[in-house]
Amino acid sequence: MSEPIRIVAALIRDADGRVLLVRKRGTRAFMQPGGKRDPGEDDVTALARELDEELGCRMVPGSVASLGTFECQAANETDRQVNAAVYAVRVQGQITARAEIDEIAWIDPSAPPDIHLAPLTRDHVLPLARSA
Repeated sequence: MSEPIRIVAALIRDADGRVLLVRKRGTRAFMQPGGKRDPGEDDVTALARELDEELGCRMVPGSVASLGTFECQAANETDRQVNAAVYAVRVQGQITARAEIDEIAWIDPSAPPDIHLAPLTRDHVLPLARSA
């Protein structure tokens, strides 16, 4: 089996407790914003870069809280696993779909709509969001 895809991902909520999901270009699954680390990046630096590139927003200083590292089936590569360091973060600035993001959605983690969810989102992030 090949090495897992190592990523960082953000759990972002609005004032109503809804969770932000993104759908990347050419894919079906909605997932947390985030992505792969560039060489030499730590998790927080990589997450800040990804949020700026994908959504045009910035993390609120001091708002980053680790929720854990999870491994599960990758959403877009059926023969791969993903190893995701997930962080709860607050963001500032206008959130817009940029770069490879085709769509954004704010969902109620206790009653997700009938959309295709990435395994990480479905099995790990939304249960965390419901319990917090």
